[in-house]
Amino acid sequence: MLLDHVRETFFLHRQVGDPMDVATTEPALFLSRTLAHLCAPVFVFLTGLSAWLYAEKHPEPGAASRFLLKRGLVLILLELTLVNFAWTFSLPPQVIYLQVIWAIGLCMLALAALLWLPRPLLVMLGVVLIGGHNLLDGVHFAPGHFAYVPWAVLHDRGWIEVAGDLRLRTSYPLLPWVGVIALGYAAGPWFGSGASAAQRRPRLLVAGLGALALFAGLRAINGYGEKPWQAGADFTHTVMSLFNVTKYPPSLAFVALTLGMGLCLLVALERWQGSRGCRWLATFGAAPMFFYLLHLYVLKLLYLGCYALWGSNQGSWFGFSQVWMLWLATLVLAVVLYRPVQAFAELKARRRDITWLKYF
Repeated sequence: MLLDHVRETFFLHRQVGDPMDVATTEPALFLSRTLAHLCAPVFVFLTGLSAWLYAEKHPEPGAASRFLLKRGLVLILLELTLVNFAWTFSLPPQVIYLQVIWAIGLCMLALAALLWLPRPLLVMLGVVLIGGHNLLDGVHFAPGHFAYVPWAVLHDRGWIEVAGDLRLRTSYPLLPWVGVIALGYAAGPWFGSGASAAQRRPRLLVAGLGALALFAGLRAINGYGEKPWQAGADFTHTVMSLFNVTKYPPSLAFVALTLGMGLCLLVALERWQGSRGCRWLATFGAAPMFFYLLHLYVLKLLYLGCYALWGSNQGSWFGFSQVWMLWLATLVLAVVLYRPVQAFAELKARRRDITWLKYF
């Protein structure tokens, strides 16, 4: 995530689309963007999983639903305020981008109602939403139609005119993400107090490899929810075309690829959880929203500082010219941000009496 946001800040002169133009996108940039695809599906899946773990610790009726409602509303509020301001630094805002935090918040509101369903039905619903929403790709509504706004939220990216000069941009259409959070909640018992690592890891591995096999099958038939891949000028560009999948909204191939990789990563990370690298990563996970907001504001301030020094023609002066520079800058920022995030995570653990800290 940090790598992708560094790219969006200091590589704007080499912007990529969704999906990317394989003919004009260099392999290193393609790889960087494709790796970032992992973030949102794993975030949403783990949100559902975390909700189940909360429900296990608070078994009284309605406790998990109330938790999800409150947390979801807080995330939506943060997206509309602190997160959007970090991207635009504009007050009052003229554009509000409804992105991943908004989507996770809405998914939590949806899960607050759906978690009452029997687990098999919840799994079925998740699969239908993820696998079936591409059947609706041909459904569109013009601005002004009564269905335009809800459809822009649920399935089509679009602009919503609010009042005056204010516009909303629905960047993360909701339907498939509700399916992902539902599957995350349904996977909760694999991580419950009565489950062992010996039981959990094979299940995660089978599910992950099964999702990757589904991705391979979908790309083999070269259809459903994606533009067909094509043989490129060389082997590298052919592979790039195969992995060039759609995120907005996430196609079935996109979710199968990213969740498949994510589930396999969960197996690997659990095996490595005692290592120094995993402990380092877990520090960021202990205060995820604080890290999310902090890195956005740091990147924006760095950009404004560079702009003040070198002007507006990015690509000639302060924008990075090579992809390896993005990776290096990401590593440096991760090291710099580690201590503030660690301090905040320790504050959260120490001051459980401060209610608002738990939302960060």
